[in-house]
Amino acid sequence: MNRIKKVFTQIHIGLWILFSLLVALQVSQDNAHWLTLTVAVILTTMYVFYSHFFLLTRYLGKRKKGAYFLRLAGIVLTGPLLYIFLHYKRLDTLDLLFEYYTISLFSIILPFIFLSWLARVTENLVLNTIRKEQLEKQAVEAELYYLKSQINPHFLFNTLNNIHTLVYKQAPAAPEAVMRLASLMRYMIYESNATTVPLSREMNYLQDYVNLQQLRYKKAPVVDLEIVGDTESCHIAPLLFIHLLENAYKHSPARLEPGDVKVSVALKENTLTFSIQNPIGKQQGNKLEEPGGIGLPNVQKRLALLYPSQHQLEINNTGETFTVTLKIHNLHLQVHEREGHLLYN
Repeated sequence: MNRIKKVFTQIHIGLWILFSLLVALQVSQDNAHWLTLTVAVILTTMYVFYSHFFLLTRYLGKRKKGAYFLRLAGIVLTGPLLYIFLHYKRLDTLDLLFEYYTISLFSIILPFIFLSWLARVTENLVLNTIRKEQLEKQAVEAELYYLKSQINPHFLFNTLNNIHTLVYKQAPAAPEAVMRLASLMRYMIYESNATTVPLSREMNYLQDYVNLQQLRYKKAPVVDLEIVGDTESCHIAPLLFIHLLENAYKHSPARLEPGDVKVSVALKENTLTFSIQNPIGKQQGNKLEEPGGIGLPNVQKRLALLYPSQHQLEINNTGETFTVTLKIHNLHLQVHEREGHLLYN
């Protein structure tokens, strides 16, 4: 906000310099006292302009019309006096004084009263628009932070339940599970604080999560994870896919066969397609979420805030399989825009 106010100050200075040059050029053509007359005009216009400008700053939008109009009348009546006092001619007769008073009132005072009102209204409009955008941005950031903060405990509770089972069974894989959990939490707490992360890093995070969950199964990997495209060249909002992967485990049968959960990540041109399919456990019926679940609603809200009008989320439940397909368009373009915005600020 201070930067915008500095810009307005620079605009004021630049316009006054330009106006002074135009006045000097105009009066110097046929007047030997052009310098005195230029000074008289400039000082009078500045007095009227800023007296009214700061008067509007104090009273604009407030219910104090009486005080405003009283002070405005004072500015209008006293404005010509400075021009008359600084004028190079001797205005020693009442008729001459009244003539120059009237000339300055209609040619200088009233036009600059209007210009000061126009300047004040314009600045207020710009500043209020910027304030509104900042408040909206803060509201979006606060909601994103809230949605993102739900991920950590949600993920942690689910994973700790799995580790508890391994420890209870005294499984040799329990220590490895704890180490993998520590690695995942390190990413979630420290690295995911950025606005975007490389897609490759997010995929590594998903792969670590899959490896951690695989400790529950003695068979070959139950998740078939396929990644196509240059994931290093793309950035994505962190922790965007973890809920979808968690849901796939949660709503699948207790006994999964190798490759039952299919995850596909494809990056083509500027479009990222994330697809996940899992068999539906009979005990779950057709439910998508347990009471108190936050998976899919969380993802949908974050997508609406992060990628409005840029994403497509399709959910397909056949009764036997549950498929979620997410497409995010113009990712590369969006990364450049965000980087430019950060540099600009």
